[in-house]
Amino acid sequence: MPGAISWGIIISLVVLSIFKPVTCAVIIITFDFYWIIRTAYLTTLLIMAYRKLAREQGKDWLSACHSLPGKSNWQDIYHLVIFPIYKEGPEILHSSLEALKNCHYPKEKIIVVLAFEERNPKSRQNAEVLDNDFRDSFFGYLSTFHPDGIPGERRMKGANATWAAKKAREFLDGEKIKYKNVIVSCFDADTCVDKEYFGCLSYHFLTSAKPHQSSYQPMPVYNNNIWQAPSFARLVEISSSFSQLIESMRLEKFVTFSSHSMSFKTLVDIDYWPVDMISDDSVIYWKAFLFFNGDYRVIPLYITVSMDVAYAGSFFKTISMQYKQKRRWAWGVENFPFLVDGFLQRKEIPLFTKLRRSFHLLESHISWAVWAIIMIVIGPLPIFLGGAFFNQMAIGYNLPKITGLLFNFTIFTSIVWIILSRTILPPRPRYVSWFKNVIMTLEWVIVPIIIIILGSTPALDAQSRLALGSDMEFNPTEKKRTVV
Repeated sequence: MPGAISWGIIISLVVLSIFKPVTCAVIIITFDFYWIIRTAYLTTLLIMAYRKLAREQGKDWLSACHSLPGKSNWQDIYHLVIFPIYKEGPEILHSSLEALKNCHYPKEKIIVVLAFEERNPKSRQNAEVLDNDFRDSFFGYLSTFHPDGIPGERRMKGANATWAAKKAREFLDGEKIKYKNVIVSCFDADTCVDKEYFGCLSYHFLTSAKPHQSSYQPMPVYNNNIWQAPSFARLVEISSSFSQLIESMRLEKFVTFSSHSMSFKTLVDIDYWPVDMISDDSVIYWKAFLFFNGDYRVIPLYITVSMDVAYAGSFFKTISMQYKQKRRWAWGVENFPFLVDGFLQRKEIPLFTKLRRSFHLLESHISWAVWAIIMIVIGPLPIFLGGAFFNQMAIGYNLPKITGLLFNFTIFTSIVWIILSRTILPPRPRYVSWFKNVIMTLEWVIVPIIIIILGSTPALDAQSRLALGSDMEFNPTEKKRTVV
């Protein structure tokens, strides 16, 4: 259904631009005005979210936990941190574990699970290296090795995370720790938490009206290697960070993404992450949403977790890697049939909730696939294909002017995004030339090219594969950093 709608919109507009250019032009003009309003709205939300992030980022959350009423004893809370790992080596994981070690939360309340894949021949060697450095740094420290070829599983991150969570459950049972007092965080291997992250997470968990019916989503930034990554890779990841900031202001659409946290009791109740789906980080939200008959939400945490910009050293390899990563994210469209099927089986959820959430999910993926193509590729087609008669009409004369208006407005909003992007950058390393600051501002001119190559195209690719029944494997993103 999503692929049919996306391709139907694109093909219909191309056909209309040839045979009914006036009709096509009216549709494009209407869409342009809609997009101006939408862009203004989203930019406003971005500014509001950024202000909340700036206000709460430096807060002493552990002190805030101390000031909570007696019933909310933060010292009863344990944090279980799972790092699903495939090919990532100690050079990546060392930074992530060091960030945990340096956080302001008591380490005797943190349990770390390094979830290795047994099919990686270096996994036990890597585990031994990290064990030597961090085994005594936390209350609990486990290395698990997910077997390959378990019936009913596919080679997915969710299968590894689920295996690790079950091993962690055995540890908790041995220590007689109640599941309701454990918050589990599933982090990508390169995730480096802010020093106040667990204090912030504990505070929101303890002050939530329904802590076990909520997920907790920090704001992802890709700062670990951002000064070394190529321009287009930086822009893509900065845009991803901004998208999450915007979504955090629209709670009715907010869904877990990448590194996130939730109640371990809830994770056990809903039978862990899916072991056969690619988009495990968002499907886990929908599993909980269905389990609680729609009474489940995501609470935004205005605190950052830092990850790596995906790049492979060379320009073309990085484009290929970025494309595969964005296609994997776009494969989240598999959530739509999963959700609709779940809605059909649950009469307890109100019909309006079913229609609203289904539409939001479908609309977001359709927009992802078509909006850039409509504005950049299809927008000029009526002028080129409409013939001399169309170009002499008033609408043919005004179409490029309206498109120019959209372009000018886009420049204005881009300036806002550029300013905000500069404020979230980490300090420039000494070995990086000051001229890189200029480049990182001027590089925004290539955004139109990026949103076609790494925006709409991978989304259309994913939707087409799903529509045609073509399977897709989980392609883990290689983590690469420049050693200086």
